[in-house]
Amino acid sequence: MTTPYPAYIDLKPVNHVSGTVVLPGSKSISNRTLLLSALAQGKTKICDLLASDDTSVMLDGLRKLGIDWKETGIPNEYEVTGGAGQLPNRQADLFLGNAGTAVRPLTAALAALGGDYLLHGIPRMHERPIGDLVDALNVAGANIEYVENKGYPPIRIRTGHIDSKNLKVKGNVSSQFLTALLMASPLMARDGDVTIHVVGELISKPYIEITLNLMKAYGVDVKRQGWESFTISKGQRYTSPGVVHVEGDASSASYFLAAGAIAGGPVRVIGIGKNSIQGDVRFIDVLEKMGANVTYGENFVEVTSGSQLKAVDMDFNLIPDAAMTVAMLAVYADSPSILRNIGSWRVKETDRIDAMATELKKLGVGVEVGEDWLKVIPVAVMRDAVIDTYNDHRMAMCFSLASLSSAEKAGVNVRINDPRCVAKTFPDYFQAFSVITKPSA
Repeated sequence: MTTPYPAYIDLKPVNHVSGTVVLPGSKSISNRTLLLSALAQGKTKICDLLASDDTSVMLDGLRKLGIDWKETGIPNEYEVTGGAGQLPNRQADLFLGNAGTAVRPLTAALAALGGDYLLHGIPRMHERPIGDLVDALNVAGANIEYVENKGYPPIRIRTGHIDSKNLKVKGNVSSQFLTALLMASPLMARDGDVTIHVVGELISKPYIEITLNLMKAYGVDVKRQGWESFTISKGQRYTSPGVVHVEGDASSASYFLAAGAIAGGPVRVIGIGKNSIQGDVRFIDVLEKMGANVTYGENFVEVTSGSQLKAVDMDFNLIPDAAMTVAMLAVYADSPSILRNIGSWRVKETDRIDAMATELKKLGVGVEVGEDWLKVIPVAVMRDAVIDTYNDHRMAMCFSLASLSSAEKAGVNVRINDPRCVAKTFPDYFQAFSVITKPSA
């Protein structure tokens, strides 16, 4: 990325926020769209693709796999020439950073197609589980080996023969495992229907909705029985829709909308609206429950503060990424809040439950934690703090909110260490944050 990053960023207390932010493209939609375009028949023009570390490694990986793509000359617009159900290069060494949205779908697609592929990333990627996906594929006839530690990348994929038409995958660790199998399923269903069965609870269901919506846009219909099984009828092929517009990132929107809820507003984000296919737009419902004023249209959401924010005790299984922003809103609430069913935080870019607890305590905020829950206990006066980010983009963005003042509580001086981590999904985050926090003339 071209954005320069210092070793740290100092944020001073801010009394009021207002302004408009144009959102970067959704990470979840961007990387899914890139892979579907690569597998499709025809050329696809992708508009408003996210420019970030995660999309960069996916683009680089697709090129190594023989997929031709080019930038059109319009910012964040790409043209991808699909491989019509094939990835031309049958051997590749793929470095995929810490992009779960790249390594997991590519694992399934490459296992279905066969070849000799090494998939690896940064050290944290090698601590993020992939065993449930590998198990599902190997049981069905794939040939995937662990290079270092069982259950985790790096992995080597060799030519196997997926002959089972009934795959089973656990749903309680990451919805990306099911997404990966769904996206690869037309490659396995060339001579017979394929059914994917979910074993146990499926978490983060809205991300599966994104996957199904995008597959349909590329011409593949999935029949489902609730959240228990998904069937792809034989002979379906991905076909380019011609042009795809990537929605703004709803998870990234949460920080700016939260700022409006805390420190006045109005703050408007452009790029998502009432018809968004992303589950994290449900964060808007949480804002309203906490007492913020929300208005929205086809392609924008706007928030202003109401009375003091109200505490919540909620299950956040459906929106785990945006739930981190709720933890920061809870700092400004009228009483303790409890975020429940967030066990997936522990296998994200860092162990987010422990990381959030550690950094909230630096602000003087009371915290209690469990295996899959976090309790935030507000204090009347926060402390200045130096925040460590654990190479986790969402930690950096969340804790920028501690600089904001509500009607009841003063913001504090916050130093954000290693701000470069935001490049994973939002390279220009701090510039955008400075726009809404700039004092009025």
